[in-house]
Amino acid sequence: MSWLITKYMLTAAVVVLISEAAKRSDKLGGLIAALPLVTFLALIWLYVEKQPMEKISNHAWYTFWYVIPTLPMFLAFPLLLPRFGFWLTMLMSIGITIFCFATFSFVVRQFGIQLLP
Repeated sequence: MSWLITKYMLTAAVVVLISEAAKRSDKLGGLIAALPLVTFLALIWLYVEKQPMEKISNHAWYTFWYVIPTLPMFLAFPLLLPRFGFWLTMLMSIGITIFCFATFSFVVRQFGIQLLP
């Protein structure tokens, strides 16, 4: 149980670090958020918990493919925010991400990459 609490605390600390850095500097907050810190933590947790190397490798592989269709949201969000406000922009961003993910998933399936079950 203490291991699980440690994982939660360290992972939460990353989110707090990003939000605190973003309060001080947009660029620094964005840079830290863009770093794959959560993925690094997940890979570390998988390794420490003695998961098979294939599982750890697959996690990194699929993370790469899942990140790509999320990128358009980061361009759309600042354009939509002044026009629609925060919460509607968040909902629209979720919709954009779902659309991009579904489309991307269909395209990469043609190359043998199966992202959806």
